[in-house]
Order: sequence, then structure tokens, then C-alpha cells
Amino acid sequence: MTLREKAAQLIGVWVGASDEGGEVAPHQHEMEEPPDLDTLLPYGLGQLTRPFGTAPVDPALGALSLMRTQRRIVAANRFGIPALAHEECLAGFAAWGATAYPVPLSWGAAFNPALVKRMATAIGRDLRAVGVHQGLAPVLDVVRDARWGRVEETIGEDPYLVGTIATAYVQGLESAGIVATLKHFAGYSASRAGRNLAPVSMGPRERADVILPPFEMALREGRPRSVMHAYTDTDGIPGAADETLLTGLLRDTWGFTGTVVADYFGIAFLTTLHGVAEDWPQAAALALTSGVDTELPTVKTYGQPLLDAVATGLVPERLVDRALRRVLVQKAQLGLLDPDWDPVPDVLIDPDPSEPEALRGTVDLDRAANRALAAELAEQAVVLVRNDGLLPLRDPARIALIGPNADEPTAVLGCYAFPVHVGGQYPNVPLGIELPTLSEAVRAEFAGSEVRTVRGVAVDGEDADGITEAVRAARQADVVVLALGDRAGLFGRGTSGEGCDAASLELPGVQGKLLDALLDCGTPLVVTLLAGRPYALGRAVSEAAAIVQCFFPGEAGTQAVAGVLSGRVNPSGRLPVSIPTHPGVQPSTYLAARLAQASGVSSTDPTPAYGFGHGLGYSEFTWSGLAVESDETGTDGEFRLAFELRNAGGRAGSEVVQLYLHDPVASVVQPVQRLIGYRRIELAAGAGCRVDLVLPADLASFTGRGGHRIVEPGALELRIAASSTDARFTVPLRLTGPVRPLDHTRRLHPTVTAQVLPAAQPAVTPRR
Repeated sequence: MTLREKAAQLIGVWVGASDEGGEVAPHQHEMEEPPDLDTLLPYGLGQLTRPFGTAPVDPALGALSLMRTQRRIVAANRFGIPALAHEECLAGFAAWGATAYPVPLSWGAAFNPALVKRMATAIGRDLRAVGVHQGLAPVLDVVRDARWGRVEETIGEDPYLVGTIATAYVQGLESAGIVATLKHFAGYSASRAGRNLAPVSMGPRERADVILPPFEMALREGRPRSVMHAYTDTDGIPGAADETLLTGLLRDTWGFTGTVVADYFGIAFLTTLHGVAEDWPQAAALALTSGVDTELPTVKTYGQPLLDAVATGLVPERLVDRALRRVLVQKAQLGLLDPDWDPVPDVLIDPDPSEPEALRGTVDLDRAANRALAAELAEQAVVLVRNDGLLPLRDPARIALIGPNADEPTAVLGCYAFPVHVGGQYPNVPLGIELPTLSEAVRAEFAGSEVRTVRGVAVDGEDADGITEAVRAARQADVVVLALGDRAGLFGRGTSGEGCDAASLELPGVQGKLLDALLDCGTPLVVTLLAGRPYALGRAVSEAAAIVQCFFPGEAGTQAVAGVLSGRVNPSGRLPVSIPTHPGVQPSTYLAARLAQASGVSSTDPTPAYGFGHGLGYSEFTWSGLAVESDETGTDGEFRLAFELRNAGGRAGSEVVQLYLHDPVASVVQPVQRLIGYRRIELAAGAGCRVDLVLPADLASFTGRGGHRIVEPGALELRIAASSTDARFTVPLRLTGPVRPLDHTRRLHPTVTAQVLPAAQPAVTPRR
């Protein structure tokens, strides 16, 4: 291959992207230039960017168009190499008419990796069916500051939860034959003040013990074939120019053999935003040297600028060959280099190109099975935060449904759902999927009740005139359901989403005023949040009859909420992020050291109103009969414990057993507690189970003073808990022996097994 043919395999092309308006990527208007395909294609092409996710297109016609484009690409280059097509799939395939699943923060709330894997498998099958090869998901960023607009895209504020859920997603996507892409590697979510694309100030230990473990787990156990670099710079080193991270750690230490792709325009940002490259050739040289194999979304620096960099000796051609080999190996794995490769996707078996109209409506990306999965996940992700006994509602005669998200179809969607991400730029195009509003769902759920819907106020803005009507409706009702929260958007066009960062965690606009006015009414109030991040809820924490938290629960989300209100759904979600007491105490997560917690020497208190892992249900679970088989072991050993969990309520329900480790004395400062394991357990009414725990000493490891992971001898404390603030058993443990060094091959999980017990079997007999 000539150098130009080699470089052509390292670029993407974004056909149809706007360079005038409607941006869906940072600085798109400044960076995007319409590609000249007639000039590019004779040399080949590495990737096609978002053939379905750039504008509304009927899926069948989109598949037909992609097939024809691939045939054109193959015919144009002398080696007959097709392009790899990629799409966004953060909360479902980001295409018109495709299922909109709950956002990742809801995946975290469900605490159910197996269900997330099933969802990802379904998403992958839909991608593959229309000819797509790679999905740009999941996001493994750990929440460090809830003001960050992309919190909705994350799984939570704990690295173990993020790692286990993201790994399940990767396994599902890859099992369907789709290349999963881990992002954003690494530290994007730790930006200063929660601002998008802001610098990151974390030290190497925070990176090693909080930011990197989810990636490490997903790479080991999910086997993804792609990683995307982060936009941000950490201590002055941009992610796209971090050779120590992208090559030294990712490849040399962890053994990753797939492709590293650029976040959109990320290589060019080395010049325009970071100022570490003088021009495009130098940006290309920095990124290629660091280990970025593919430039996305379109050619900017890996085209002629890269050729110039090689010609002037700025970058050796062997680095082009290195990236090329990775790209071609991946294409070979996908079958794209097979002699008999055929671009006809699964949904277009022997299509008749002369009759494209016959294909309309023949591809269903929102099948009944998809919708059932979306509903199941939405129901498991609803978090009942507070309940004074009002819920479930018992057929109230009059319901006042009030708030900006009461009658808004897209209130359940995050910023990467197609109707928001792209569809908002096409107001005359139908949504493509059914999105029942909360008003419609509540009316259907409570068919015998009179339901009055009043908007009250907008999601944002300062107009409070509608509060008077809302108060009047509340006083005439038996119960008020108040629908507050966010409007997803991009780059300031919403209150949550990429580039929609918050100055504080106050409810947006004048929603707080509406909340206070309705609390003053005296009518029982159920606060329901359809949001992308947690918010401080003020008086509602102690005065609302109930609080129901949802994180953009997808197309079936409003029915899930209505089902929780009626009791049809027994809520079982748990908070993947803490709900703050005060709006201005960020950055603050449960994963904090002693100095980060409340003290008498600071006038601010970061104690959350509701901690990580918290959630209520309509079943009562009893925890009893703790048995500790081994409470002392070597630094290379394991602890064994057991207890009984029983559903003492009158209906089936789920409990999430959570394991937290407290290390009272360590050679470096540790968080007061951190999640090391969990298990979601479903039990019928009256049923019980024996829960057996095996905890390897490796779970107590951390990055020591020397910068290497170690297990230290000494005292530990295991908290077997219903949440980070609700320990049911506190067990002192001890590690003995020498300090033990560990690496990335360490054990990452406890073993948590649940054996169902007969109803009459006695509790586990305690022994010491």
C-alpha cells in the first residue's frame, strides 16, 4: 500500500454532517468540512461516521443506502477494502425509530448487570442487522462532580458499580458481533467545577484507584475491541497525546490489542483547544505517536497533514504502519477482508435496488421484544427515595399532576437518544417511537381517578406566573404528583447532557419555587423526578409524602413511574449517585476520605440527604443470622461469611445486598468506605435465602506510596449493607502477613451466592 492508501484507512468520513448549524459534537461548526468523496475513495476509507445517526432516515432505506455506499467504496479502491461503519448507542441505537432505552445512570440504579447485558445484546443485534460494525459505548467515567452535564451518560459515582455494569454492556454488544468502544479514556468526568472539556487536576492515585478500575475490569472481562480517548487534559497532558496512558498502560501493561479511536475532533483539539501542537501535522504526529489509531468523525489531521508529517520526518512511517495493522486486523476480524464479503446487511436479503419504496417500514428497530426489555429495565431503575406510607396510592378520587415534565413526551430521554440528539433539529419529523407522557401514563394507570394536569413552570427560565394555577389545582386534589427534573440537550440547549453543565445542584429554573409552594398547600405531595443528575430537594426531604427518582428512564419510563405510584411495580432501584442535602457542596461523592466529610472546622456540610445505594420498596426484608467462618486471613487469602435474607412482606420483591470495605488505618489516605461487591436478590413473599460471601484479600488493595497496587496487613471492617448509609452487619476483619504487591491480574470480585431456603428452615446459626 502507498502511504496515502495507508493513511486513508486511519480516517473516518462524516457524510451529511452540518457545518452551518445543529451541532452534535463540540465545535462541529468550526471543524467540519464537507468531504470530497471522489478524491478520497480511490485511496480507500477507514470508517463511515453515523450513517443512521446524522439525520432522520427510514432504517430500511438507510440500510440500502449504506449497502450502496459500501459497494462504491469497495469498487473505488484497488484493494477492495470496505469501510467500518460506526454509530452512537449509549441508550440504544441512536437512529430514527430505534428503541430508546433508559440512560446509563438508570442502568446503575438497577444494580443488575445481567439485564444490562441483555439490553446491550439487543442493541447490538439491531446495529448489526442494518450493516453497522462499531458502537461508541459504553461510558465508564466515574461521577466526581454531579454538576457535570454528562452525568446522565455515566453509570454512577462508584468505580465497582461502573465497572460491573459497563462490563456487562460490553459483553452484550460484543456477543452480537459489534465492536464495543470504551470511553472516555481516562478522567473526563473529573474536570474542574464539573465543566465539560475543562482541565482535570486529579493526582495519579485518584486516577489509579477511582478512574481506571472500570476500564481495567471491562478490558479483562468484556474484551472490547476499541477504546476512545478523553477530551480533557490531566496535569497538562491531553488524553489524545498521552503516550503513557494510551500505549504504556493500555497496551504494554494491560495487553489491549484493539483500536484506539479519537473522540470527535479530539486530535485537532490538540492545536485549537490544548495548544500543545502548532499545526495539523504536529497534532497528527502527537496523536499517532501516543497511540490513537483512527481519526473520527472525519478527516482533518490524518489526511494530508499526516502525509506532510511523515514527509518532513515529524513522524516515522512505521507508526502509520502500526495503526494500519490494528485497523486492518479489526476489519479482518469483522469479515470485511474476506474474498466473498457481501455488503448486503441482514435486513436487506437480496433487495431490489429498483424498488426502494417497497422497503419502507420493513425494518423494525423498536420491536416488541425491545420494548419489553426497555420496560423491564425502566421498572428496575425507578428509585423510591422517600415514602411516609402514602405510596402505593389507593385509587385517589382526584390527582393533580403538576410540573414541567408532566406532559412532555421527551422528558424520559437523555441527550444521546435520537429524538433529542438529532431529532430536535427536525421539528417537522415525527419522533419515530411512542413516548407516552407521564400524564397519559397516570391516566391509564388510574382509570378511575380524575387527573388534572397543570404545567406550572417550565424546566428552566424565570417565569413563575403559572404557580398560582398549580397551587389552585393542588388544593382541589386528594394527592399531588409533581413532575420535576431536566430537559436533555446538547451544548447549552438543555439542562442536562453534553455541554449542559450546572453551576449548582439547585433544581433548574424556578422549579424550587413551585415545589415550595405546593409543600405549603398541605395536600399530600409525591415528588417525581425525570432528570439526568441528582438535585438538592430542600424541604421535600422532610416534608414530601414521597420522592420518586428516575434518571431519564427511556421510552417505557412513564409507565414504570405510574406503576410504582399505583403499586403495580414494586420499586427496587438504588441510587447510583448520592442526592445532596445542599446544592452548593460539589464536588462531593460518597467515595470520600475523612477530610472530605462533615467536620467542626468547616461551615459547609457535604453529608447527602440520601446516600449512594439507597432505595425503598413495598416489601420488608429482614437480615439475620450472621455467621463468620473466617475473620482473619493472610494478605493472599480470603474471608468467608454467611447470613440469611428473608422477604417478610406480603408480596414478591428485590433487595440489593451491598458490601462496603472500611480500612481504618492505611499507609495512604483511603475513602471511609467503598463498594467491593453487590448482589440483587429477588424473593417471593415469605421466602428466604442463605447468602454466602467469599471475599478475597485482593479486594482490600489500593495504590500505595510507591505508586504500585498493594495489599497491606492490618484491621479492616466489612459493612454488609442495604446502602452506603444503612449497614445491617458490621464485621471486623484482619489481614496478616507481609505487604503483598498486586497487578492487573488480581481478583476483582467477591463471590456472592444466594441459596433459597424453605420457609420453615431456621436462620443460619451464628458461630465465631
